Amino acid sequence: MTLTPRAVLFDMDGTIIDTEPFWLEAEMDLAARHGVKWDLSDALKQVGQGLRITSKNMQDAGVPLTIDEMVDDMIDFVVNKAKVQQPWCPGALELIQEIRAAGIRTALVTMSYNRLANQILDSIGFDAFDVVVTGDSVKNPKPHPEPYLKAAELLEVAIEDCVAFEDSVPGITSAASSGAVAIAVPNHVPIPESDRYTQLDSLRGFTLDRLIAHYNARVNRG
Repeated sequence: MTLTPRAVLFDMDGTIIDTEPFWLEAEMDLAARHGVKWDLSDALKQVGQGLRITSKNMQDAGVPLTIDEMVDDMIDFVVNKAKVQQPWCPGALELIQEIRAAGIRTALVTMSYNRLANQILDSIGFDAFDVVVTGDSVKNPKPHPEPYLKAAELLEVAIEDCVAFEDSVPGITSAASSGAVAIAVPNHVPIPESDRYTQLDSLRGFTLDRLIAHYNARVNRG
């Protein structure tokens, strides 16, 4: 018997919309304004982390601001960028539309804060998600499993009945640790191979039928 997941959970930055370059630029711009060395390699190490973790790392590197000040500065930078650019990841919106048309529930699970998530949601153009979990709505950010567990709780489904898409190591760690069937779609940083999740090159051409096949293959493996 073929099983269908009860819900599909999506990360935002780097998974459905390629805002990761905005975040990398935001970090480097913030550090440069305060005379602190923080290059692309430093910024890439933060991909998928909670904003407060990134801010603490930048504070340790010498940025003379509070964590809250850095979080607000970076969000402002990315929000302004996203007002004029919405670089959707190939295949992401098409897959979400197909999932929604099939009546499967969805959640956005992002470590971006609510005001940026709302701006991105407003630009999608259709009702894409039943619930949204943001970095400012959880106590423990990715790679902790709390964000995905909270999404499943809000959807009133078992996390084991969910598929989760992620593009970063902290994100896929969070998704896999939660008990969801996790699928990695690496974007700006590589993700090591693991039997805890499946890897895709892209969501381009990735259909609901293929998603269901991946889900059943993972469930049948136990």
